[in-house]
Amino acid sequence: MFSRLSPPLLLTLLAAACALSACTVGPDYAGAPKVAPDAAQAAGFVRTPNTGFVSAPAPREWWVSLNDPQLTALIEAALAHNPDVHAAQARLREARAQLQQQKADGMPTASFDAAALRVRQPNLSSFSSSQGSSGNGSSNQSSTGGGPLQLYTAGFDASWEIDLFGGTRRAVEAASDEADAVDADLADTQVSLAAEVAQAYIDLRDEQQRLLLAQRSAKLQQQMLDLTQQRRARGTAADIDVERLTTQVEDTRSTLSPLDAQVNESLDQLAVLTGQAPGALDAQLSGLQPIPALPESVPVGDPASMLQQRPDIRAAERRLASSNAQIGEHTADFFPKVTLLGDLGFSAADPGHLLRKNNFSWLGVPYLQWNILDFGRTLSSVHNAEASRDEADAHYTHTVLAALQDANTSLSRYGHQREHLATLQQIQASADRSATLMRQRYTAGASSLIDLLDTQRVEFTSEQNVVAGQAELLKDFVSLQKSLGLGWSMRQS
Repeated sequence: MFSRLSPPLLLTLLAAACALSACTVGPDYAGAPKVAPDAAQAAGFVRTPNTGFVSAPAPREWWVSLNDPQLTALIEAALAHNPDVHAAQARLREARAQLQQQKADGMPTASFDAAALRVRQPNLSSFSSSQGSSGNGSSNQSSTGGGPLQLYTAGFDASWEIDLFGGTRRAVEAASDEADAVDADLADTQVSLAAEVAQAYIDLRDEQQRLLLAQRSAKLQQQMLDLTQQRRARGTAADIDVERLTTQVEDTRSTLSPLDAQVNESLDQLAVLTGQAPGALDAQLSGLQPIPALPESVPVGDPASMLQQRPDIRAAERRLASSNAQIGEHTADFFPKVTLLGDLGFSAADPGHLLRKNNFSWLGVPYLQWNILDFGRTLSSVHNAEASRDEADAHYTHTVLAALQDANTSLSRYGHQREHLATLQQIQASADRSATLMRQRYTAGASSLIDLLDTQRVEFTSEQNVVAGQAELLKDFVSLQKSLGLGWSMRQS
């Protein structure tokens, strides 16, 4: 059978058979290493508080549980218009385009070419004749010049480097894994952005609440100052009482300007995070709103689910897989490369005869290339890829351990802040009762102004502490959601 085949066709078939049975050099990816298996497979986190938490899966859009439409709208606007998200989306498109390019590199290439040539040559016979007769003065020379030469060609050229040892396949594998890693980077950007918007929004509502509280306190203290000044005019209050109240009023008013500046700063931060110019959200968010209320229970899932959904862990694992594939990509350079070259063409002196059968020509060439002496360049490339794989392995281990630490720390901080806030609320309730009783005693003349001012100072401080404690607990809640890897969208660009 093979004796009936022409040598070029036989070589082509043999190369195709080699391609079908080709091996893929380099190590196959066996998955990410096991990191802290006991902690990763535990039923719950080590630092989970006893109350306020459930082991149910946590929702990805955690901000919806806070029941604040403005916060939800801000986060959705940020995820849609923030420049950092747009940059991450562009990097993802770039990575996917590089993957398509790697896939295309493993396919044959073909091109079409055509040419029309017209060349006039000098009449050499006439030139020789004139030279020979110049000695006897003969004028017997040819007057006919050489006619122009014409040639028309058209053809197809094709080439295909056969991936005998899997170098191209490893390159595609590495590019695919890198694209998946960039996809996870985009999700990680979304997680961080959602948390940053929520924390800025909480800061804004906290600052607005404390500003309102300070304004009310200053107004009440001013009323007491006016009353004391009237009593001094009647001789029933001393100058020292007026001065003490004046000091307290001015001290409270001194906190208004910094708080107002912090409100403006938070407004500008939220505008920029949502892809808008500073001041764009002033009208929308300047109205006083309470700090969002926390849900009664917080679902946190388990370490295994957290490790699967955190984008930074997924990105680290995909880059580990990519670096492993690059070892095989460079290892393939040790082996020969076979390229099939082919050409189909037509050529004729008359364009009307171009496609005739006797004007057809073809060429098939299996081209072997083997770089047998490179003074260690290929070996160095392989060692470099192996070192990069080891670095990616260590980075993955670090990322997993840091994620476990982040989640447990966030859980512990949230649980302790809940207890701390409960204590602050008890202190505020006691301070409120004490202030009410002291105002009654002062009005009846049974206590001094010093006692009244002291109870008011404690009441004001306790109110401020509760507002700050509520905001801190809510920010701890946001940090917990971020540590669990929540807040990214399934719809990537």
